[in-house]
Amino acid sequence: MSQPTSLFLPGDNHAVLMLHGLSSSPLELRFLARYLNAEGFTTCTPVLPGYSAGSKETAMEAWIEAAVREYDALAARFTHVSICGLSIGAALALALAHRRPAARSLVLLSLTLSYDGWAIPWYRFLLNWAYFTPMRNRWRYREAAPFGLRNEALRAKIARAMQRSDFSEVGPSTISLPALHQASRLAASVRTQVRDIKTDCLIVHAIDDETSSPRNARFVAANIDAAFLRTIWLDDSYHMITSDNEREIVARETALFLRESEAAHSGDDSGKQQVVSKALARRLRQLAALGKERA
Repeated sequence: MSQPTSLFLPGDNHAVLMLHGLSSSPLELRFLARYLNAEGFTTCTPVLPGYSAGSKETAMEAWIEAAVREYDALAARFTHVSICGLSIGAALALALAHRRPAARSLVLLSLTLSYDGWAIPWYRFLLNWAYFTPMRNRWRYREAAPFGLRNEALRAKIARAMQRSDFSEVGPSTISLPALHQASRLAASVRTQVRDIKTDCLIVHAIDDETSSPRNARFVAANIDAAFLRTIWLDDSYHMITSDNEREIVARETALFLRESEAAHSGDDSGKQQVVSKALARRLRQLAALGKERA
């Protein structure tokens, strides 16, 4: 089995801890991590023992503890630490924010608290039962088309990659029953914690997500206690929004939200110049140019 590797990109004093999806690797978040780093952020996309591909599955409590250790290591070095998660990684990000309320902001991408998308097989509800049978260590859920991708060219590329490797830039080729069972336990736990989370929160979800329906995002948006909450719906992507057709939108909006949250909570009312990201600066220039053309 090939082994995933962590990705750390040094930048400024605002670090972003990025949590990939279940039994996968930092490859899922590589584009977003590089984009945020180009905008000045420090990004850390770790391999978590027992959660990431290439390691024996552990209980979801161990996943949270591993994420807490990564967060604490960043908090000891950087002024701000935000948390970003994809899919089940977004559920893990919520659990981490509950444990570490000092997190600057929280970004939830394709949040998965329930596998209820349109491409989930009818027998999915039986898998938690199957976990308690001899099938536990023999059966694995195999990923199939569309692989979380609306982009057909990329989908074909990923199909070939999954024949050669255990994981790709859009996730693992298979997921074990123990991992799925622990993911269900994590989601159930997080549902009871959402109302206690006050961290600034950005939610980005595709309306046609084939793995987790928009109900997942709407549940958190309706229940989280964040004073600064933004929800963005995508209409040209499936589940893997960090790789699909609108990945640039996801990256740009994430960077904007992180900077806005940082500026809003700077605690400096002395008129210090507002922090403006490169993406926001480009957008302002484009709007200014458009205004001149119309004039």
